[in-house]
Parts: sequence; C-alpha cells; structure tokens
Amino acid sequence: MKSTTNLDFNELLGKKTIIYGEVNTGKTKFTAEFVRFLLEEKKIKPTEISILDFGPKLIEINGKKIGGRIIDFYPQSEICDNIKLNGDIIPPRLNAKSKEELHKNAQHNYMITLKSLENFHSNPTPVLIINDISIYLHMGSETLLLEAIEQCETFLGNTYYGTLIKSQFDQAFSENEKRLVEKILKKIKFSYFTNKSGSNSS
Repeated sequence: MKSTTNLDFNELLGKKTIIYGEVNTGKTKFTAEFVRFLLEEKKIKPTEISILDFGPKLIEINGKKIGGRIIDFYPQSEICDNIKLNGDIIPPRLNAKSKEELHKNAQHNYMITLKSLENFHSNPTPVLIINDISIYLHMGSETLLLEAIEQCETFLGNTYYGTLIKSQFDQAFSENEKRLVEKILKKIKFSYFTNKSGSNSS
C-alpha cells in the first residue's frame, strides 16, 4: 500500500491517479495542492484543467472535519474550468434519519454529479481533477467515470475509503461503497493511501 507521504507531484503528471483514505486525512487538501502545483509551478493553462468537485460543504463532527471542496483549500482554483454542479451535494449518511432518506440523498447527489461528468465527457480537457469520487459511485456507473478518465492525459481523483462515516441503517450502503471504490482502484494504475491524522481536510 503506497502512501501520499513525500509523494512528488511531478510523479503524477501524465498519469491516472487516485488518492483514497479515511476522513480527516488530507485527501482534498492534497488534491488542492496539486492544482496549485499545476497552475503556479507547471504553468498549465487554467482552461486545460477541468475540476469536478463532488465534495459536500466542510463540516465538523466530534472534532473530525468531514467534506470540503478544493476551493476551500486553494481559492485560486476558481480560474480553472470548474464544471458547475446544478445544486448542492448532500452528505448522504450524515443528513439521513432513515434508510429511505439515505437513498434519496444519494440519488439527489447522483443526478447532480452525473450531469457534470457528462459535461466533461462531451468537452474533455488534458487534465481532470475529481474531488470525492465516492459521492458519484453511491449510485453511478463506474463505466462513465472510467471513460471520462481515459479522455484526459493527467487525472487525479480522491475518494473516501474508511469506516468513520456510518449510521445504524447504512451497513449495506457502506459495504457497496467500499466494493465500488475497490473496483475503481483496480482499474486505475496508480493509487495512494492517505493516513495523516489531524489534517484539516477530508
């Protein structure tokens, strides 16, 4: 299992990479720092970088920061080709009081993220950044996701892969999420695990 510790951003150029791990381990912050690296150090044109940000708004529960978007950690990312979402992402488990509400939230997120993914698919750029892939995978097909990833030259995405986000009625939901994330990880050649504690990011 490879970790993001001491990972050189140059190693990610021209590759398809996924960062995965528990909440509060630096996934979104790492992704935002890579966007900064592309813009400020590699001087890549903002129009050549598409950002699909599926992360819900940053919240704190029991001392753990959950969610968060790339722009929260690197405001300059707004100059990139940010493919807008037609609505707000709902943290599906945290905002659900029943199994039915959980699936309603996941379906809401799916419709929003699917449209954004389709927009990239029809107008791809050399670089694709996706924050919080698991939000799409709760209901979405991995086929469209993988097709979009194949359209770009450099891809960096991150996804939740852990056990801290849970409730009394979401066991099957979480097990399916884990299975789909593992399926995607097997399809993407490069993947790195985040295990830094105390980071201000999901």
